Amino acid sequence: MNTATHTNFQRLIAAVATIPAAPTAVVHPCNAAALGGAVDAAKAGIITPILVGPRKKILAAALDAGIDLSPYEIVDAEHSHASAEKAVTLVREGRAEMLMKGSLSTDELLGPVVKRDTGLRTARRLSHCFIMDVPGHTNVLFITDAAINIFPTLEEKVDIVQNAIDLALALGIETPRVAILSAMEKVNPKLQSTVEAAALCKMADRGQITGGVLDGPLALDNAISPEAARIKGIGGPVAGQADILVVPDLEAGNLLAKSLAFLMNADSAGIVLGARVPITLTSRADSVQSRLASCAVAALVAHRRKEAAAIEGVV
Repeated sequence: MNTATHTNFQRLIAAVATIPAAPTAVVHPCNAAALGGAVDAAKAGIITPILVGPRKKILAAALDAGIDLSPYEIVDAEHSHASAEKAVTLVREGRAEMLMKGSLSTDELLGPVVKRDTGLRTARRLSHCFIMDVPGHTNVLFITDAAINIFPTLEEKVDIVQNAIDLALALGIETPRVAILSAMEKVNPKLQSTVEAAALCKMADRGQITGGVLDGPLALDNAISPEAARIKGIGGPVAGQADILVVPDLEAGNLLAKSLAFLMNADSAGIVLGARVPITLTSRADSVQSRLASCAVAALVAHRRKEAAAIEGVV
């Protein structure tokens, strides 16, 4: 039996009680898991859902699952592609501050998001960040990118790192500590990830990455274990106490996140960054708390962006 406790996520979900529920376009929620996640988040006061998809399918799924949708708006769309298009339009019209994935593929959801003229692109590359609540670990761990960028280039990693730092700042981490992971701690020209780690750290020194403190290359043990870092003689503010783990590629990140989930009973929240609004990616395998945490993370990001925009407007 899983007896793990996830106190970090409990605090995260509690934090959104102090901010207004975020208007959220829930894209193609045509099964019980997608509808249940949206409704649970609505009942928790995290989001105000706008259900975008085929009305008949949504109502049928709700009937089968015993979910009452009468409090929520439904925007009819013919199919999954149309659902994603209409959800993006709701954001562009200012009616939604977040996107939430329903029962469609990630590619279908993100297709309209990345369209140059009608989408939600920014100067940043889209990237995904897992927020992991690992029992026994003091703080949440951010793992990026384990879901979108397969073999990111150095240039793309700059955006991946900056997206993760901005997320950590939005969640209240004053100076995020960023570990650029590899299989070793020394720069080795034969292992490209070590070279890119060193370059990213130097770019941070020169102000090309801001808001956090970087170190790398670091192996995983030296990034999260103070004892391992001490034994290896690795000092600095990041070693042994990293908040953000930047993986070499998607495969490494996926393996790390799932190892924590299935071997350490960690719970995870997932969010896509780099678009005009935060995007939550949930799956049928996610726990209720994981889904709520994903929505809570996105809602906090959306709220911080609104605050920043208001300040800029005043200035």
